[in-house]
Amino acid sequence: MGHCENFNKELKERTEHAEKVIRHWLPKEEGFAKTMAEAINYSMCAGGKRLRPILLLETCRLFGGDEKIAEPFMAAIEMIHTHSLIHDDLPAIDNDDYRRGRLTTHKVYGEAMGVLSGVCLLNYAYETMFHAFEMAPGDERIIRAVKIMAEKTGIHGMLGGQSVDVENDGKRITKDMLDYIYEHKTSALIEASMMTGAVLGGADDSETAVIKKAASDIGLAFQIRDDVLDVISTSQELGKPVHSDEKNNKVTYVTLFGTEEASRQVEDLSERALSAMEKLNKNNEFLMDLIREMISRRK
Repeated sequence: MGHCENFNKELKERTEHAEKVIRHWLPKEEGFAKTMAEAINYSMCAGGKRLRPILLLETCRLFGGDEKIAEPFMAAIEMIHTHSLIHDDLPAIDNDDYRRGRLTTHKVYGEAMGVLSGVCLLNYAYETMFHAFEMAPGDERIIRAVKIMAEKTGIHGMLGGQSVDVENDGKRITKDMLDYIYEHKTSALIEASMMTGAVLGGADDSETAVIKKAASDIGLAFQIRDDVLDVISTSQELGKPVHSDEKNNKVTYVTLFGTEEASRQVEDLSERALSAMEKLNKNNEFLMDLIREMISRRK
């Protein structure tokens, strides 16, 4: 079996495992707030690559940690990510009717429930993480992990990035501001996934700092690759509309540097991230392959 086939097989197994973990932690559809639970579960079970939970678990494995404690955090990071997608799709922001090939949450449940289910899902992520305290009472690592998740989600993380993105929609912006948006909107949750995995796995402060920097580079490379794919891919291959950046007058790495230079920056960032991680002298072959795949993907 070729390397690629083997990787795809392992990725499929890990995606199925992440899917099982996520579904285990979802709210039950019962009682008066049943519609809210249905709206949450509709968006949470819409497929998706589950990259963040997989990154979290594999980084935990890299440091040889207790995988059971990582599970509520795997579900939580996907809840945080999905909440951001529900809100991104709302009429007030991107006004999208479809995601992952089916109607968006607000198209099925209405705009008010779109707003509420997004907020509820964000809160439910914390409810889920707090279950880790019952699994390992008094474990310092869980406190550190929850703090990382909270910071990378809020004003200093993903939500801060989204606010700057929305505020400057369609405007000419500088590379510095674009980097701020990418670092916060995309890298922050990849940093949250990998740093949380590292901390729960028993990484010390200096190892966690290496993971933070590598994850930041991976997130930036992942987002720039997205810019490139928007230009070079076909709609069928990408599974979503292409040339949407151009149509929406969005400033991207491609509009600033062109596809060739943007692609070269993706290479540089990924090389830097992988070599930093190799210096940790830990071994997780699959994690390294997954990072390479995220950055060179076609869709």
